[in-house]
Amino acid sequence: MELHDIWFVLIAVLWIGYFFLEGFDFGIGVLTKLLARDRKERRVLINTIGPVWDGNEVWLLTAGGATFAAFPEWYATLFSGFYLPLLIILLCLIVRGVAFEYRAKRTGERWQTNWETAIFWTSLIPAVLWGVAFGNIVRGVKIDADMEYVGNFFDLLNPYAILGGLVTLFLFTFHGAVFAALKTAGDIRVRARALAIKLGLATAVLALGFLLWTQAASGDRWSLVALIVAVVALVAAIGAITKGREGWSFAFSGLTIVAAVGMLFLTLFPNVMPSSLDEAWNLTVTNASSTPYTLKIMTWCAGIATPMVLLYQSWTYWVFRKRIGTQHIADAH
Repeated sequence: MELHDIWFVLIAVLWIGYFFLEGFDFGIGVLTKLLARDRKERRVLINTIGPVWDGNEVWLLTAGGATFAAFPEWYATLFSGFYLPLLIILLCLIVRGVAFEYRAKRTGERWQTNWETAIFWTSLIPAVLWGVAFGNIVRGVKIDADMEYVGNFFDLLNPYAILGGLVTLFLFTFHGAVFAALKTAGDIRVRARALAIKLGLATAVLALGFLLWTQAASGDRWSLVALIVAVVALVAAIGAITKGREGWSFAFSGLTIVAAVGMLFLTLFPNVMPSSLDEAWNLTVTNASSTPYTLKIMTWCAGIATPMVLLYQSWTYWVFRKRIGTQHIADAH
Protein backbone atom coordinates (compact mmCIF):
# COMPACT_ATOMS: atom_id res chain seq x y z
CA MET A 1 0.00 0.00 0.00
CA GLU A 2 1.37 3.41 -1.02
CA LEU A 3 1.52 6.39 1.33
CA HIS A 4 -1.26 8.20 -0.55
CA ASP A 5 -3.50 5.16 0.00
CA ILE A 6 -2.68 5.20 3.71
CA TRP A 7 -3.53 8.88 3.96
CA PHE A 8 -6.83 8.32 2.19
CA VAL A 9 -7.64 5.81 4.93
CA LEU A 10 -6.46 8.19 7.66
CA ILE A 11 -8.60 11.03 6.32
CA ALA A 12 -11.56 8.65 6.19
CA VAL A 13 -10.91 7.77 9.85
CA LEU A 14 -10.80 11.47 10.77
CA TRP A 15 -14.14 12.15 9.09
CA ILE A 16 -15.64 9.05 10.71
CA GLY A 17 -14.42 10.24 14.10
CA TYR A 18 -15.80 13.71 13.47
CA PHE A 19 -19.26 12.49 12.50
CA PHE A 20 -19.32 10.01 15.39
CA LEU A 21 -18.53 12.72 17.96
CA GLU A 22 -20.04 15.82 16.39
CA GLY A 23 -23.05 13.74 15.35
CA PHE A 24 -24.48 13.46 18.86
CA ASP A 25 -23.21 17.00 19.46
CA PHE A 26 -25.39 18.33 16.62
CA GLY A 27 -28.20 16.04 17.74
CA ILE A 28 -28.22 17.55 21.23
CA GLY A 29 -28.41 21.02 19.68
CA VAL A 30 -31.47 20.02 17.65
CA LEU A 31 -33.05 18.38 20.71
CA THR A 32 -32.92 21.63 22.68
CA LYS A 33 -36.12 22.48 20.79
CA LEU A 34 -37.55 19.00 20.20
CA LEU A 35 -37.01 17.42 23.64
CA ALA A 36 -36.52 20.12 26.25
CA ARG A 37 -39.72 21.56 27.73
CA ASP A 38 -38.26 24.57 29.49
CA ARG A 39 -35.06 26.53 29.94
CA LYS A 40 -33.79 24.31 32.75
CA GLU A 41 -34.09 21.18 30.60
CA ARG A 42 -32.37 22.96 27.73
CA ARG A 43 -29.55 23.74 30.12
CA VAL A 44 -29.35 20.06 31.09
CA LEU A 45 -28.98 19.06 27.43
CA ILE A 46 -26.38 21.73 26.75
CA ASN A 47 -24.42 20.62 29.83
CA THR A 48 -24.21 17.04 28.53
CA ILE A 49 -21.94 18.27 25.74
CA GLY A 50 -20.54 21.36 27.49
CA PRO A 51 -17.15 19.81 28.34
CA VAL A 52 -16.64 18.07 24.98
CA TRP A 53 -18.23 19.98 22.09
CA ASP A 54 -15.12 22.04 21.30
CA GLY A 55 -12.90 18.95 21.45
CA ASN A 56 -15.22 17.20 19.00
CA GLU A 57 -14.63 19.95 16.46
CA VAL A 58 -10.88 19.33 16.55
CA TRP A 59 -11.55 16.29 14.36
CA LEU A 60 -12.95 18.57 11.64
CA LEU A 61 -9.93 20.88 11.78
CA THR A 62 -7.60 17.90 11.60
CA ALA A 63 -9.51 16.35 8.69
CA GLY A 64 -9.41 19.64 6.78
CA GLY A 65 -5.72 20.19 7.52
CA ALA A 66 -4.82 16.63 6.57
CA THR A 67 -6.71 16.94 3.29
CA PHE A 68 -4.91 20.20 2.51
CA ALA A 69 -1.48 18.70 3.18
CA ALA A 70 -1.96 15.18 1.78
CA PHE A 71 -4.26 15.90 -1.18
CA PRO A 72 -3.95 19.59 -2.14
CA GLU A 73 -5.79 19.15 -5.45
CA TRP A 74 -8.71 17.52 -3.64
CA TYR A 75 -8.73 20.31 -1.06
CA ALA A 76 -8.60 23.05 -3.70
CA THR A 77 -11.39 21.60 -5.84
CA LEU A 78 -13.59 20.72 -2.87
CA PHE A 79 -13.33 24.03 -1.04
CA SER A 80 -13.66 26.15 -4.16
CA GLY A 81 -16.53 24.17 -5.68
CA PHE A 82 -18.42 23.78 -2.40
CA TYR A 83 -17.54 27.27 -1.22
CA LEU A 84 -21.04 28.46 -0.32
CA PRO A 85 -22.25 25.40 1.66
CA LEU A 86 -18.90 25.10 3.45
CA LEU A 87 -18.97 28.81 4.27
CA ILE A 88 -22.46 28.39 5.73
CA ILE A 89 -21.21 25.46 7.83
CA LEU A 90 -18.24 27.51 9.03
CA LEU A 91 -20.44 30.45 10.02
CA CYS A 92 -22.80 28.09 11.84
CA LEU A 93 -19.94 26.56 13.80
CA ILE A 94 -18.65 30.01 14.76
CA VAL A 95 -22.07 31.24 15.92
CA ARG A 96 -22.71 27.94 17.67
CA GLY A 97 -19.53 28.19 19.70
CA VAL A 98 -20.32 31.77 20.68
CA ALA A 99 -23.87 30.75 21.64
CA PHE A 100 -22.62 28.07 24.03
CA GLU A 101 -20.30 30.52 25.75
CA TYR A 102 -22.50 33.65 25.77
CA ARG A 103 -25.94 32.20 26.54
CA ALA A 104 -25.49 32.32 30.33
CA LYS A 105 -23.55 35.59 30.45
CA ARG A 106 -26.80 37.52 31.05
CA THR A 107 -30.05 36.51 32.73
CA GLY A 108 -32.37 38.40 30.37
CA GLU A 109 -35.04 36.18 28.81
CA ARG A 110 -34.66 37.58 25.31
CA TRP A 111 -30.86 37.25 25.47
CA GLN A 112 -30.98 33.58 26.46
CA THR A 113 -33.83 32.72 24.08
CA ASN A 114 -31.96 34.19 21.11
CA TRP A 115 -28.82 32.20 21.88
CA GLU A 116 -30.82 29.01 22.42
CA THR A 117 -32.47 29.52 19.04
CA ALA A 118 -29.01 30.03 17.53
CA ILE A 119 -27.82 26.73 19.03
CA PHE A 120 -30.77 24.92 17.44
CA TRP A 121 -30.35 26.31 13.93
CA THR A 122 -26.54 26.17 13.91
CA SER A 123 -26.78 22.49 14.85
CA LEU A 124 -29.52 21.61 12.35
CA ILE A 125 -28.09 23.38 9.29
CA PRO A 126 -24.60 21.78 9.38
CA ALA A 127 -26.17 18.38 10.09
CA VAL A 128 -28.03 18.69 6.78
CA LEU A 129 -25.26 20.32 4.75
CA TRP A 130 -22.62 17.73 5.65
CA GLY A 131 -24.87 15.03 4.21
CA VAL A 132 -25.48 17.10 1.08
CA ALA A 133 -21.74 17.71 0.66
CA PHE A 134 -20.71 14.07 1.03
CA GLY A 135 -23.60 12.97 -1.14
CA ASN A 136 -22.22 15.12 -3.95
CA ILE A 137 -18.65 13.92 -3.39
CA VAL A 138 -19.73 10.30 -3.78
CA ARG A 139 -22.13 10.97 -6.67
CA GLY A 140 -19.64 13.06 -8.60
CA VAL A 141 -19.67 16.72 -9.58
CA LYS A 142 -18.77 18.79 -12.64
CA ILE A 143 -14.95 18.72 -12.65
CA ASP A 144 -13.11 19.61 -15.87
CA ALA A 145 -9.73 18.55 -17.22
CA ASP A 146 -8.00 21.24 -15.14
CA MET A 147 -9.33 19.71 -11.91
CA GLU A 148 -11.65 22.67 -11.41
CA TYR A 149 -15.31 22.59 -10.39
CA VAL A 150 -17.35 24.15 -13.20
CA GLY A 151 -20.86 23.66 -11.81
CA ASN A 152 -22.90 25.99 -9.62
CA PHE A 153 -24.57 25.87 -6.22
CA PHE A 154 -27.85 24.51 -7.54
CA ASP A 155 -26.06 21.54 -9.14
CA LEU A 156 -25.36 20.40 -5.58
CA LEU A 157 -29.08 20.28 -4.75
CA ASN A 158 -29.86 17.01 -6.51
CA PRO A 159 -32.19 14.30 -5.11
CA TYR A 160 -29.39 11.97 -4.02
CA ALA A 161 -27.53 14.68 -2.09
CA ILE A 162 -30.71 16.04 -0.51
CA LEU A 163 -31.57 12.53 0.68
CA GLY A 164 -28.06 12.33 2.11
CA GLY A 165 -28.70 15.55 4.00
CA LEU A 166 -31.93 14.18 5.49
CA VAL A 167 -30.12 10.97 6.50
CA THR A 168 -27.38 12.82 8.37
CA LEU A 169 -29.92 15.09 10.07
CA PHE A 170 -32.05 12.21 11.32
CA LEU A 171 -29.09 9.96 12.11
CA PHE A 172 -27.31 12.66 14.12
CA THR A 173 -30.51 13.58 15.96
CA PHE A 174 -31.13 9.92 16.80
CA HIS A 175 -27.52 9.61 17.96
CA GLY A 176 -28.04 12.72 20.09
CA ALA A 177 -31.28 11.40 21.60
CA VAL A 178 -29.53 8.18 22.62
CA PHE A 179 -26.67 10.22 24.09
CA ALA A 180 -29.19 12.37 25.98
CA ALA A 181 -30.79 9.23 27.42
CA LEU A 182 -27.34 7.98 28.40
CA LYS A 183 -26.24 11.22 30.08
CA THR A 184 -29.39 12.53 31.78
CA ALA A 185 -31.51 11.48 34.77
CA GLY A 186 -35.18 11.75 35.61
CA ASP A 187 -38.08 12.56 33.31
CA ILE A 188 -35.94 13.96 30.51
CA ARG A 189 -34.13 10.61 30.28
CA VAL A 190 -37.45 8.76 29.84
CA ARG A 191 -38.63 11.17 27.15
CA ALA A 192 -35.25 11.00 25.38
CA ARG A 193 -35.62 7.21 25.12
CA ALA A 194 -39.13 7.50 23.70
CA LEU A 195 -38.07 10.11 21.17
CA ALA A 196 -35.00 8.07 20.20
CA ILE A 197 -37.21 5.13 19.22
CA LYS A 198 -39.30 7.31 16.90
CA LEU A 199 -36.23 8.98 15.41
CA GLY A 200 -34.54 5.61 14.97
CA LEU A 201 -37.42 4.21 12.92
CA ALA A 202 -37.50 7.28 10.66
CA THR A 203 -33.71 7.14 10.31
CA ALA A 204 -33.85 3.46 9.35
CA VAL A 205 -36.19 4.17 6.43
CA LEU A 206 -34.13 7.09 5.11
CA ALA A 207 -30.73 5.49 5.67
CA LEU A 208 -31.72 2.22 4.02
CA GLY A 209 -32.90 4.06 0.92
CA PHE A 210 -29.75 6.19 0.72
CA LEU A 211 -27.31 3.34 1.32
CA LEU A 212 -29.04 1.04 -1.19
CA TRP A 213 -28.97 3.85 -3.75
CA THR A 214 -25.24 4.32 -3.09
CA GLN A 215 -24.55 0.60 -3.38
CA ALA A 216 -26.48 0.30 -6.62
CA ALA A 217 -24.71 3.30 -8.15
CA SER A 218 -21.08 2.68 -7.23
CA GLY A 219 -20.75 -0.06 -4.62
CA ASP A 220 -18.68 -3.23 -4.50
CA ARG A 221 -18.53 -6.20 -2.14
CA TRP A 222 -16.68 -4.27 0.56
CA SER A 223 -19.18 -1.43 0.55
CA LEU A 224 -21.94 -4.04 0.70
CA VAL A 225 -20.39 -5.43 3.89
CA ALA A 226 -20.32 -1.90 5.35
CA LEU A 227 -23.96 -1.40 4.33
CA ILE A 228 -25.01 -4.59 6.12
CA VAL A 229 -23.07 -3.61 9.23
CA ALA A 230 -24.70 -0.16 9.24
CA VAL A 231 -28.22 -1.56 8.89
CA VAL A 232 -27.72 -4.27 11.53
CA ALA A 233 -26.14 -1.76 13.94
CA LEU A 234 -29.02 0.68 13.49
CA VAL A 235 -31.60 -2.02 14.17
CA ALA A 236 -29.60 -3.10 17.23
CA ALA A 237 -29.43 0.50 18.47
CA ILE A 238 -33.21 0.86 18.20
CA GLY A 239 -33.72 -2.47 19.96
CA ALA A 240 -31.32 -1.58 22.77
CA ILE A 241 -32.90 1.82 23.46
CA THR A 242 -36.33 0.16 23.47
CA LYS A 243 -35.12 -2.05 26.33
CA GLY A 244 -33.54 0.88 28.18
CA ARG A 245 -29.95 -0.17 27.43
CA GLU A 246 -28.65 3.31 26.61
CA GLY A 247 -24.96 2.39 26.66
CA TRP A 248 -25.37 -0.41 24.14
CA SER A 249 -27.69 1.73 22.05
CA PHE A 250 -25.12 4.53 21.90
CA ALA A 251 -22.39 2.07 20.90
CA PHE A 252 -24.57 0.67 18.11
CA SER A 253 -25.71 4.11 16.88
CA GLY A 254 -22.06 5.11 16.77
CA LEU A 255 -21.24 1.93 14.84
CA THR A 256 -24.00 2.87 12.38
CA ILE A 257 -22.26 6.17 11.67
CA VAL A 258 -18.86 4.48 11.40
CA ALA A 259 -20.13 1.88 8.93
CA ALA A 260 -22.22 4.32 6.87
CA VAL A 261 -19.44 6.90 6.46
CA GLY A 262 -16.96 4.10 5.89
CA MET A 263 -19.17 2.81 3.11
CA LEU A 264 -19.07 6.21 1.38
CA PHE A 265 -15.27 6.22 1.40
CA LEU A 266 -15.17 2.62 0.19
CA THR A 267 -17.32 3.55 -2.80
CA LEU A 268 -15.01 6.48 -3.52
CA PHE A 269 -11.64 4.74 -3.51
CA PRO A 270 -9.40 5.13 -5.48
CA ASN A 271 -11.16 8.37 -6.38
CA VAL A 272 -11.37 11.29 -3.97
CA MET A 273 -13.75 13.35 -6.12
CA PRO A 274 -15.29 11.77 -9.21
CA SER A 275 -16.09 13.94 -12.23
CA SER A 276 -19.61 13.68 -13.61
CA LEU A 277 -18.37 15.07 -16.94
CA ASP A 278 -15.69 12.51 -17.81
CA GLU A 279 -14.19 9.65 -15.77
CA ALA A 280 -10.77 10.58 -17.10
CA TRP A 281 -11.05 13.82 -15.14
CA ASN A 282 -11.66 12.13 -11.78
CA LEU A 283 -9.51 13.27 -8.87
CA THR A 284 -7.80 10.17 -7.51
CA VAL A 285 -5.47 9.35 -4.63
CA THR A 286 -2.67 9.43 -7.20
CA ASN A 287 -3.22 12.62 -9.19
CA ALA A 288 -4.48 14.69 -6.24
CA SER A 289 -1.83 13.77 -3.67
CA SER A 290 1.25 15.58 -2.37
CA THR A 291 4.79 14.38 -2.94
CA PRO A 292 5.95 11.16 -1.23
CA TYR A 293 8.36 13.18 0.95
CA THR A 294 5.52 15.36 2.24
CA LEU A 295 3.40 12.31 3.01
CA LYS A 296 6.33 10.67 4.79
CA ILE A 297 6.85 13.67 7.10
CA MET A 298 3.10 13.84 7.77
CA THR A 299 3.04 10.15 8.68
CA TRP A 300 5.72 10.62 11.34
CA CYS A 301 3.93 13.65 12.79
CA ALA A 302 0.57 11.84 12.86
CA GLY A 303 2.12 8.78 14.48
CA ILE A 304 3.45 10.90 17.36
CA ALA A 305 0.56 13.32 17.90
CA THR A 306 -2.52 11.15 17.30
CA PRO A 307 -2.14 8.81 20.32
CA MET A 308 -1.75 11.80 22.66
CA VAL A 309 -4.89 13.45 21.31
CA LEU A 310 -6.89 10.23 21.63
CA LEU A 311 -5.72 9.66 25.21
CA TYR A 312 -6.55 13.22 26.25
CA GLN A 313 -9.99 13.19 24.67
CA SER A 314 -10.80 9.77 26.16
CA TRP A 315 -9.77 11.08 29.58
CA THR A 316 -12.10 14.07 29.15
CA TYR A 317 -15.08 11.82 28.47
CA TRP A 318 -14.17 9.65 31.46
CA VAL A 319 -13.98 12.62 33.84
CA PHE A 320 -17.40 13.94 32.74
CA ARG A 321 -19.10 10.53 32.55
CA LYS A 322 -21.80 11.05 35.21
CA ARG A 323 -25.46 11.74 34.50
CA ILE A 324 -27.01 15.13 35.11
CA GLY A 325 -30.60 16.23 35.66
CA THR A 326 -32.66 19.31 36.39
CA GLN A 327 -31.79 18.96 40.09
CA HIS A 328 -28.18 19.88 39.20
CA ILE A 329 -29.18 23.17 37.57
CA ALA A 330 -29.47 26.19 39.84
CA ASP A 331 -32.69 28.18 39.51
CA ALA A 332 -30.73 31.34 38.76
CA HIS A 333 -29.55 29.77 35.49
